[in-house]
Amino acid sequence: MVSVLIAGGAGFLGSHLCDLFLQRDFEVVCVDNLITGRHDNIQHLLHNERFTYMNHDVTLPIEIERDLDYVLNFASPASPPDYYGLPIQTMLVGSIGTHNLLELAKAKSSVFMMASTSEVYGDPIVSPQPESYWGNVNPIGPRSVYDEAKRFSEAMTMAYHREFQLDVRLLRIFNVYGPRMRPRDGRVIPNFIDQALRNDPITIYGDGSQTRSFCYYQDEIEGIYRLLMSKVTKPVNIGNPNELTILELAKKIIELTGSQSEITYKNLPVDDPKIRRPDIRRAQQYLDWLPLVDLHEGLQNTIEYFVGLSNDN
Repeated sequence: MVSVLIAGGAGFLGSHLCDLFLQRDFEVVCVDNLITGRHDNIQHLLHNERFTYMNHDVTLPIEIERDLDYVLNFASPASPPDYYGLPIQTMLVGSIGTHNLLELAKAKSSVFMMASTSEVYGDPIVSPQPESYWGNVNPIGPRSVYDEAKRFSEAMTMAYHREFQLDVRLLRIFNVYGPRMRPRDGRVIPNFIDQALRNDPITIYGDGSQTRSFCYYQDEIEGIYRLLMSKVTKPVNIGNPNELTILELAKKIIELTGSQSEITYKNLPVDDPKIRRPDIRRAQQYLDWLPLVDLHEGLQNTIEYFVGLSNDN
């Protein structure tokens, strides 16, 4: 049976990947130390005989006795409050953690996927951002602990590809959202939904004119799967190119939740990107992939999830 190890598998996106691979008859090894991942995200999988959970920090050497066909590195804090609050851990998981997982993939002759991010483009001056764009990143700013960790991870992944002929995939993720995100985790959609459901003021940083492009998790994991099964070793953006302003997003969430929330404004954080939109021509060409879920449907599903959380509490 084909096997996959997912580091960070108890996180928002990692747990959905665990579901996807189990549905497609893989054996799944989920590795997570639960610093930002949640046991609740994988609780429903623990009875599955093809699922194994290991509570392990990937910055420590990892030993797996079984064969592994695929090793996926999704282990990292991913929201600004997390990596601002865990700056050293974020840098270590991007460097030592990536090295340990690459060593594991090399030992097992596995295909290795590095989950990188649109953050490697920094505060871009090119839009949309193609994979060929080298980015506009402040290497010493507070956001650099995440940006540079991911850029280093990409560089190390390609070094293993060149030095050891390791079969690798480089995934660049753009603003994914959906069920299993944590309330108030610092990313804009869960923040806005949580504030709207409480009728609290919705906090916009800056004037709200900065843009993002949001991809629903079902589209994202399908793109990830297609990339993994491909032979593409160069970076591939997987994201939704439909761009909107943060102010437009806030108004849409207020409308969908029927909230009484007002909008308040605070200063824009240092190095916060002003624009963010993926060029997905490479994904279209090599993976025959396009996002299918529109923002209205995706937000409705995500709001329903958060309503369920509040009802449970």
